[in-house]
Amino acid sequence: MIFEQISVGDMQNFSYLIGDKESREAAIVDPAWELQKILEAAKKHGLNIKKILITHAHFDHIQCVKELADTVNARVYIHKEEAAEIKKLGIKNIEVIEDNALISIGKIKVKVLHTPGHSAGSVCYLVGNKLITGDTLFVEAIGRTDLPGGNIKQMRDSLKKLKKLDESIEVYPGHDYGSKPNSTIGHEKKNNP
Repeated sequence: MIFEQISVGDMQNFSYLIGDKESREAAIVDPAWELQKILEAAKKHGLNIKKILITHAHFDHIQCVKELADTVNARVYIHKEEAAEIKKLGIKNIEVIEDNALISIGKIKVKVLHTPGHSAGSVCYLVGNKLITGDTLFVEAIGRTDLPGGNIKQMRDSLKKLKKLDESIEVYPGHDYGSKPNSTIGHEKKNNP
């Protein structure tokens, strides 16, 4: 598996590249801010972007979704609670996902974990030993719950769900807000207030 964390934009966002070495198929998670940088990452690895995975539909995570989808003819995956936001962008090729859905990227399987709290349709993506957490879980912090669609009780339940995962699972957040760009579930259980 090819996996790359890509720092983009002025809000310390991360986009992610997930690629299958054998099929050369790839997915981009949360394409925003710097589309050219994202495209160059895929090109560097000789990958063809076929899928776009969205952790949640806040503007700073989806700015480049339509342009990327149109450029590479990719299918866009988003939780059913936020699909309407993506449809407003004029994207037609949408796959609505739910908790525990599996998305294939070549031979790679990505599991969807619905983790509402920051927004109603927030999800995390578990691929192998890597968990892309969007704005649900940051390194040593969590996402805000005071924005439209946020819910502190749901966030608490979502964090309990993530806390049950194996401590060795690597955490890859939606923003570079912590002491380092990624972490583990074990580190977060010990150091995240």
